[in-house]
Amino acid sequence: MKNLPTGIQSFSDIRTNPNNYLYVDKTQYIHQMFTTGKIYFLSRPRRFGKSLIVSTMENLFNGKKEIFKNLFIYDKWNWNEKNPVIKLDFGKIDCDSPEILRSTLADFLESQAKKFKIDLKISELKIGSTFDNLITELHNKFNSKVVILVDEYDSPILDNISSPKIREANRKILHSFYKVLKAKDDFIRFVFITGVTKFAGLSVFSGLNNIKDLTFNEKYNSICGYTQEELESAFDEHITAIAQKKQISERDLLDKIKRFYNGYSWTGEDDETVYNPFSTLQFFEVGKFKHFWFATGTPTFIINLLKEKNNIDRLLETQTVSPTIFDSYDPEDIDEISLLFQAGYLTVKKIVEVDDDEEYCLGIPNTEVRKALVECLFSAYANRPLNTLSALGKEMKKQILDCDSAGFEENLTMLFAKVPHQLKVKREAYYHSLLLLMMNFLGFKTRGEDSTDKGRIDVVMEGKEWTAISELKYSAKKSAATLIKEAMKQIEDKKYYQAYLGSGKIILIGIAYTNKVIKCKMKTLIL
Repeated sequence: MKNLPTGIQSFSDIRTNPNNYLYVDKTQYIHQMFTTGKIYFLSRPRRFGKSLIVSTMENLFNGKKEIFKNLFIYDKWNWNEKNPVIKLDFGKIDCDSPEILRSTLADFLESQAKKFKIDLKISELKIGSTFDNLITELHNKFNSKVVILVDEYDSPILDNISSPKIREANRKILHSFYKVLKAKDDFIRFVFITGVTKFAGLSVFSGLNNIKDLTFNEKYNSICGYTQEELESAFDEHITAIAQKKQISERDLLDKIKRFYNGYSWTGEDDETVYNPFSTLQFFEVGKFKHFWFATGTPTFIINLLKEKNNIDRLLETQTVSPTIFDSYDPEDIDEISLLFQAGYLTVKKIVEVDDDEEYCLGIPNTEVRKALVECLFSAYANRPLNTLSALGKEMKKQILDCDSAGFEENLTMLFAKVPHQLKVKREAYYHSLLLLMMNFLGFKTRGEDSTDKGRIDVVMEGKEWTAISELKYSAKKSAATLIKEAMKQIEDKKYYQAYLGSGKIILIGIAYTNKVIKCKMKTLIL
């Protein structure tokens, strides 16, 4: 059984290591790129295999034929031609200020000059010109066109998302740096640039009018991540071993792995979804279902942005958006749905045509992301650590199923008592979002603002043999008792439950919020 390359992003380390590491062949995509174009850009979420693709390209253009044996590209490449490769990983470049970014870029260019043993005059104030000279000198020395590979291109912007001045200064430096690529076109054989986001794309790459964006190209949907076929073929021995250990069938195990870690798509085709490679490798390494990818550093600014926007419905429900939101390059005005998609928390569920225009339906890709994101948001809204919410969640779930109005009301009161006073200015919208998060955290299948022919239900919760219909009311003047009556009357008068008749037990829940009091009433529907 081949060892798993967990945490290894070096192609040569995987292919030459005596430990016999498993490798899923993606070289067909590199061959396709090289034979159809010259300058490419690819956006994919963090820890999705981008760096391994870059490393594979580096070894390929360096002509390391022996480590490509038995791979797709082995007999389709001209191994007699080698190219000097400039590989720049911005994930390893300090960018806390424009001065530091210039300095570390200058250090990088100097290290490249020493690596290739060429003389190069380094100027921090003229980074673009220095980069230009490096390309020229490499081309002249080796009499060969240069290959340029850029990983995590957007780190200098993303890492300073909350510092507008630094972010803008870094953007200008990157713009002057990348525009060299257009001027040196005759000296360049191939360019590949990758990162998490596209929001800086238009301004950073404005000098590159011939760049091909592969992000939504259906031919490259599976360039990163594992397809179902790749998973079952490459990990077959690991699948068998874990299924035997868990004493379940391989098919049942595969179904659960798919629910947890599959679901990513940039084309909206059900048969072209891919697995998160990081989480998949971690799962086979430890044999347990955990939130591996989410736990590796969900950016705080994303959670803060969602809490600030206070529009959780947009996240938990499938959203239909115009593709133009993916091309926004202004971090000051970026749509949170676009950012969540590019960061990997949402994916393309399907693409539909509306009046001859395409629209993208986005949703949470899988169980891992949904559970982890809901838990994190719930903790942020409630201002309480997750370890204290787990037991509370189980208790509140039982209270709903038992129609324990008093117990549920007591826990709601305790929960909201932990919410900072300044956050309560959003009134009903805030409480509605918190309740929706709570129900998701408890593991319920939920829908917010569920439309019927007579109105919109605030929150619908569904279990295997039951459905809960919830209505929330807020007023700074009315009593909680009055609000409860209004909530229950609205549910019954508008017959919100009709669409769910025949689906098992139906529970009606009325919740009232005032400035000081929270009240709850539950009852089982009897017709």
